[in-house]
Amino acid sequence: MLLGPIPGSLVARFRFGAASDTGHGFPSELLSGGIRPLARDGYYFFLPLAVLTIVLAWFQLAILAVLSLVLTVFVAYFFRDPERSIPQNPDAIVSPADGRIIRIIPMEAVTQVSIFLSVLDVHVNRAPVDGILTRKEHRPGSFHLAWDDRASLENERAILTVSGDRSLTFILVAGVLARRIRVWREEGEAVTKGDRIGLIRFGSRVDVLVPRGCKLLVSKGDRVYGGNSILALWNLTSR
Repeated sequence: MLLGPIPGSLVARFRFGAASDTGHGFPSELLSGGIRPLARDGYYFFLPLAVLTIVLAWFQLAILAVLSLVLTVFVAYFFRDPERSIPQNPDAIVSPADGRIIRIIPMEAVTQVSIFLSVLDVHVNRAPVDGILTRKEHRPGSFHLAWDDRASLENERAILTVSGDRSLTFILVAGVLARRIRVWREEGEAVTKGDRIGLIRFGSRVDVLVPRGCKLLVSKGDRVYGGNSILALWNLTSR
């Protein structure tokens, strides 16, 4: 049934939230002059939905077109890939992900810093240090809630180690909604701090194993941004 053209007022309602270089500030980031490129995986979802929205609008199927538009905007927002200012301090270990610190657990040789990514966070993961990707290991597993204590050991995950003068391991952990972990780099490739290294979809967790000799600069509950926020500083005992 033809329902007439889509009212402009409905489309206008999607213009809310403040655009932000940190990647937060809902769809206005995409609909008002602050458009960012999408992560490479996002185009496989965004382009078909955008075409579907145009087709539905062309045939004046207003309700279906608006629903399709909402889904298209959400996909574009989820896969957004904002540029980041990378700290130049050579001793800085930057966050590999956007999100909130939900756990800091001292262990024998490392301190585990766990970052929870909600579906509204940027999901592009970045290299926390300079070096060579010396380990890229995929482990199948369960899909517990990302903040569950069992997630680190039982959930599907990708274990990555970047090594140079110093070595750092971080783990991309799938959650209930995140059923796909993508690592874009291969073992043996050189990465620079802040380089895009992979993506988890949709909603997930990243565990960073910070050597105990490092100076932590974050606390539980802090919000961090991938490639920009400094989690810790190397020191002489961690070299």
